[in-house]
Amino acid sequence: MAVAAVIAPQGTTFTCTPTRVWDGDGPVWCAEGPRIRLSGIAARESDGSCRSNQPCPRASAEEARDALVRLIGRPVGVSREGHILVSGPAMECRSEGGAGGARTAAWCVSPKSGDISCAMVRGGWALRWDRYWRGHRC
Repeated sequence: MAVAAVIAPQGTTFTCTPTRVWDGDGPVWCAEGPRIRLSGIAARESDGSCRSNQPCPRASAEEARDALVRLIGRPVGVSREGHILVSGPAMECRSEGGAGGARTAAWCVSPKSGDISCAMVRGGWALRWDRYWRGHRC
């Protein structure tokens, strides 16, 4: 049974056990309900494009998505919609509020890889998006 997506209120800390990933900056589906848009970063869209109003990394959409999957867990399949199904440890996330649609913008720390947004930038799979980085420290 699917859990309905909820937007975690800004400033709250919540647990996210990842179950699926769409692309390199999210959403990441959490078993607990939220769908996370990783805060402070921009990755290519799943079709390989970049939106005109955001940074555009060199890494392909597939490279970024696969890197995110490795950082938060391991792939265990593909959904019929094309999401990568993931098995990984629970992450601790801090909400920045809504990110459009049914998504929560959040900074997440995984016991596997540390700060996920920082790891995506360090690996070159995403770029820091200064508009949303807001003084975050890696």
